[in-house]
Amino acid sequence: MKKLSLIGLALSAVLAAVVIFACFKINSSKNLSAVAPEAKAEAVIAAATTFATAIAPQRIATIAGMPPVIDSENLYSETRESGLSSVVKNDLLRVYVPNLRSNSVTVIDPVAMKVVDTFKVGVAPQHVIPSWDLRTLWVANNAEGTDNGSLTPIDPLTAKPGKALPVDDPYNMYFSPDGTSAIVVAEAKHRLDFRDPKTMKLQYSIDVPKCKGINHADFSIDGKYALFTCEFAGSIAKLDLVNRKVSGYLTLTMPTTRFRSVPTTSGTLADTEICSSKQGMPQDVRSSPDGKRFYVADMEADGVHIIDGDNLIKIGFIATGVAAHGVYPSRDGKHFYVSNRGSHQIHGGKKGKGSITVIDFASEKIIAQWPIPGGGSPDMGNVSADGKELWLSGRFDDEVYRIDTRNGKVTKIAVGQEPHGLTLWPQPGRYSLGHTGNLR
Repeated sequence: MKKLSLIGLALSAVLAAVVIFACFKINSSKNLSAVAPEAKAEAVIAAATTFATAIAPQRIATIAGMPPVIDSENLYSETRESGLSSVVKNDLLRVYVPNLRSNSVTVIDPVAMKVVDTFKVGVAPQHVIPSWDLRTLWVANNAEGTDNGSLTPIDPLTAKPGKALPVDDPYNMYFSPDGTSAIVVAEAKHRLDFRDPKTMKLQYSIDVPKCKGINHADFSIDGKYALFTCEFAGSIAKLDLVNRKVSGYLTLTMPTTRFRSVPTTSGTLADTEICSSKQGMPQDVRSSPDGKRFYVADMEADGVHIIDGDNLIKIGFIATGVAAHGVYPSRDGKHFYVSNRGSHQIHGGKKGKGSITVIDFASEKIIAQWPIPGGGSPDMGNVSADGKELWLSGRFDDEVYRIDTRNGKVTKIAVGQEPHGLTLWPQPGRYSLGHTGNLR
C-alpha cells in the first residue's frame, strides 16, 4: 500500500505540473479573449501532451527476443538487491574461485568466511560464468597453449561440478542479449565462437583478426552491438550483433603520466611517473547506467578510458591506480568500482600496489580510494547481492578479498594458485550476459 501511495503521489505531482504548464502556455497568449472555449481545451490538451512526452522515460528499441529495458536511465535497475530472481532463490550462497595454476575451483561460504570445498576442473580455469538463464555456472578452462579447452558446469543448487564439455580455447564467455547464443571468447584464436547456450554445439564464428588478446566485453543498452577489448593490441573491437560482423576498431591513446608500480612500502598510491608505454592493455569494460558511455580499464594506462560506443570514439580518461583491471557497478547504479591489480606485468609479484577506486557515474569523479593493506593484486569478481561487499581475486597473492563497500575494509582468505575470475552467487537480475556476472 505504501508503494502504491508513493506512486499515486508521483502521478498526481506530474499531472499537476502538466496542468500548470498547459495553463501557462494558454495564458501567455496575447489574444486569449478571442480564443473559443473549445480551442482553449484543445490547446491545453496539446500543451499537456507535449509536456508529458518531454518528461516520459525514453523507450529503448531492443533487438528481437531481448528482455525489455525497464529504466532507460539505468540499465542496472533490475540488479538491485530487490531484483533477486525467483529462479535463484534456492541456490547456495557461495563464492566460486577458479585457480588458474591449480586447475581447481575453491568454494567459499561468504557468511562463515571459510573454504567449504575445492574440486578439480579442466586445465587453466580462467573465469566462473553465470549462464543467461541463471541456472548454470560455467568454468572456462582455456588450457593455455593447447587444444584441450573445456567448460565445466556447476549446479548452483548444490555447488557441485558436472561433466566438462570440450570447447576450443574458452578464455571467457558471454551470452547474446536474446539468450540464443553463448559467445565463447577464443582469445588465442582471435575469434568469437557462438554456441548453443546449453549444449555448447557450435552455431557460427566471427573472426576478429585485428583484436589480439580479445577477452572482455559489454553490450549496448539495446543489444545491437558489443565492445570487446583487445589486450595485446591496445584497442577495442566493435561487434555488430545484428549483421554478425566487426564494424570497427578503436586504438586507445595513452596518458602522459601513470602511477609508479613500486612496492607498497616504498611509496604512496599517488606516486606517478612519465608513461613510457606506447600501447595500452585494455581489460574489463562496462556500460554507464544510461548506456551512452563505456568504461574500459587499462593495465598500462592505469585508469579507465571513457568511450562513446555508438560513435566508437574516446571522450575521456580517469586515472585510478596501478594496472586498472576490473569494473563493477554498485547495486544502486550510482557508482562503480575499479580494481587496480598493482603491477603492469602480466605475471606480477606478490604484495603489489593493489587498490580499489570508487567512481561516481554521474560526475565521473573519484569518491574513494582503498589500498589493499600490506599490498595485493585485486583482479576479477563481483558485488554481493545486498551491495555491501565487493569480492575480488588476489591474482598474484593466492588469496581473495572481501571488501566492505561502506568503508573499504579488507578481509583476506587463502585459496589456490593464481585465482582469477571469481563469481559470487546468487546475484540480482533477470538474465546474465556472462563474464563473472554481468547481469541486467
